[in-house]
Amino acid sequence: MRVLVVGASKGLGMAFMQGLGKPGDTLIGVSRTQPAAVDVGKDVQAQWIEADLGEPSTAVETIFRALAEGGVDTLIYNLGLWEAEAFEAHYSFLDDHDAQLQRMVDCNITATILLIKRLLPLLLKSEKPRIILTGSTSGLPQSGRPEVTFAASKFALRGIAEALREGYREQGLGVTCLNLGYLNTEDSLDVPVAEAATRGEGGLIPLHDVVLMVRTLLELSAASYVRELTLPAIADERF
Repeated sequence: MRVLVVGASKGLGMAFMQGLGKPGDTLIGVSRTQPAAVDVGKDVQAQWIEADLGEPSTAVETIFRALAEGGVDTLIYNLGLWEAEAFEAHYSFLDDHDAQLQRMVDCNITATILLIKRLLPLLLKSEKPRIILTGSTSGLPQSGRPEVTFAASKFALRGIAEALREGYREQGLGVTCLNLGYLNTEDSLDVPVAEAATRGEGGLIPLHDVVLMVRTLLELSAASYVRELTLPAIADERF
């Protein structure tokens, strides 16, 4: 299986690179710059594509050219920018800078649509084509969050997923939107999950849990898929 992970150089994207591969798989990471050597596991191949999704048209063409020959089975779009003061008690929409908001829309929405459109012909050649979009609980109704542009971009992912399912159901395309709560991005997969789960006193989700869920999605047969998965932290009172 060939899996493309967009936004793979750190945090959850890096955890996907380190934790999703099985012997014989190829994991292809996308980021602005290639990180140092990444341990993807025994008998798993790793490739890297340097592309800045803040410049969607150029990045999409770079990614397509890199994949055109080998193809791709699964696209994981994990890139998601947020406002500079997002998730802080003093956050104010009126203080957001226009240029920053435009870049967020370019990375979180425009690049997502353009990349899927460009890669879809390659994906549909797979026996089990899958798209996994990393969304957020901020993209759910009554999320309780005030970050306007971030929320809008995560709501957009759910709309993209809905439309793709209807347009390509007969071709067997499975599209999953992950609605994730607050993540513990400080502890990598090298940290035992029991230890990572204690950070935030129940308010943060270990990366291990998200990787486990996505690994399960990839193991499903071509006859089924998970439409939407909401994964909040146990102490998140919003859910």
